This record gives sequence, structure tokens and C-alpha cells, in this order.
Amino acid sequence: MTEAAAEPVFWTDDSAFCGPLAHGEDVAPHFHDFGQLRYAASGALVTVTEAGTWAAPANRITWVPPFHVHRSRSYGETDVRLLTVPAELAERLPAEPSVFVASALMREAYLALLCENEPADSPRARLLLEVVVAELVRARQEPLRLPEPSDARLKAVTDLLHADPASPATLAELGHRTGSSERTLSRLFGSELSMSFHQWRTLLRVQRALLELGEGTSVTDTAIRLGWANPSSFIEAFTDLVGQTPGRYRSAARAVGTSVAGYP
Repeated sequence: MTEAAAEPVFWTDDSAFCGPLAHGEDVAPHFHDFGQLRYAASGALVTVTEAGTWAAPANRITWVPPFHVHRSRSYGETDVRLLTVPAELAERLPAEPSVFVASALMREAYLALLCENEPADSPRARLLLEVVVAELVRARQEPLRLPEPSDARLKAVTDLLHADPASPATLAELGHRTGSSERTLSRLFGSELSMSFHQWRTLLRVQRALLELGEGTSVTDTAIRLGWANPSSFIEAFTDLVGQTPGRYRSAARAVGTSVAGYP
């Protein structure tokens, strides 16, 4: 998801979208003059903007404000539901891309809007959209934004980590592979991303863990696949950042996937 991006395209189609994306399918960089809510009823959707990267399994909903360039990649067989938010309602939501924890009421209103063929200009559609926005205004924001660098030296390192989050390579080893010194890279992590190399890699791994757990992978297998020395260290890091244990998160994510399965 970190390869060189194409020139972003302005998309004018403001219609809602429901449809499948295959595992690893990319959506090219683009932007629009309306806000967009992005929800994966199954699978998971990763959204990348200049502000950072967000991972959103089926219990999260992504907000992209008007004119923000974004691109996406699906994880697992992903059932994507995209909803347009007119500019006047978009002003009530954050000015930066965000991910929210989706309440049951928000999900029901959101899915009803997209799955019941309700005319976009009908009183019921306007009421359902108002419910979605009202719920978002009070929803808890997901703190797991992964900042992305603009410096080419640092990006060369983060590209390697995106490609293999489980890599045990030290910063010195990654610097040797990319032609930069450990001291320079350490300084860049602090000055550009406001965190250490270790903190950034841990955050990347926890983001990927959200996707693994959302697909039903066990806590132990997730820890091993993403490079933790043991499940205990994974559970500690995950709980510190997410606010709940990976086991509890996995159970909640799977319950959400089951609850929306009846929608076409």
C-alpha cells in the first residue's frame, strides 16, 4: 500500500456504493467535493491519506472529508459500503480523516440507507443520514492513526516495514538496506512522525492485528504472524493502544460481522 501513488483523480460520482472487493484490491488515489463514509460490512478496509493510514475492520467506520486525497486496499473478502455526506452535513464532522467505533444504531441506519433502495432525496433517507451523522458526532474516535513520512529516506524504511511488519530488523539494519544511518533515521522518526522507530513499528503491527483479529485469526497466531516474541507481549501492546484485550476485540469484531450478514 506504500508504492508510488498515481496522480489523484477528482471523482464527481456522488452515488452510494455497495459491492465486494477481493483481498488486496486497490482503489487508486482520488478525491471529491463531498464527504464520504466508508464501512466494511465484512473484511477490512485500509484508507491512506497524507495525514496517515487507518485500518477499519467491520466494527469501525472511516470518515474522509471533502477534498482529501485518499486511496484504499481491502483485506480479506471485503464487502464495502460507501455513503456520501453532503457538504452542509460534513461541516459537523472532523476536518481531518478519522475512524470511529460504530454503534449498533449507527450501523443499522447506515446499512438501511445503502441496502434498502431508499431514494436519496426521500424524507426517510434524510432522517437516516441525520441519525448516522448524529451518532458519529458523539462516537469515540479510533486513536490508531499511523503517521506516514514524506522524507524519502524515512519512507524507504517504512515501505519495508509495511511490506513485512513482522520483520525483526533493527533500525541500523534497515538503514543499511536503504542507505541511511541509524542516527539520521532515528532523528527523522522523532522530528517527522513524533515517535520512535519502536513506537511506529508497534503501531503498524497493532493496526495489522486489527485486521487479523477481525478475520477471526486467533490471538496466538496473530502474535506470531506479526513478529511478537510471545502472546503476552502482544496482548500488552495491543491493550495499551486499543484499550481492550485482543481476545475481547476479536469477539466483538466477529459479533459485528455476524450481525450485518443478513443485509444484501
